[in-house]
Amino acid sequence: MFNSTATASLVVSAALIAGLAVDLALDTALVVPEAQGVIGRPLTPLSYAGVARRTTRRMIYATSVYVATLPRGCATIVIEGTSLYQCGATYYQPSGGRYVVVRVE
Repeated sequence: MFNSTATASLVVSAALIAGLAVDLALDTALVVPEAQGVIGRPLTPLSYAGVARRTTRRMIYATSVYVATLPRGCATIVIEGTSLYQCGATYYQPSGGRYVVVRVE
């Protein structure tokens, strides 16, 4: 009887000590509760978070094709802060009194 009671007491004591250690680690910022990306830590030369932004950024390239009026059913959209008109799979950008066909990549 004494052995099982002593074992149970040791297990409870160990659990309490482990809980206090985790609480202390969280309070003193030894353990970070959330993922935080910081350039240069741990000794990373670049921020890998920026890779996704650079690879998903959409670029707008003007072509040499101009039209005087837009086709019917065009929707106004904004890509990278630029207002464009999307007509099916073709994009147009206002240029003076005309519209230039642009490629969006």
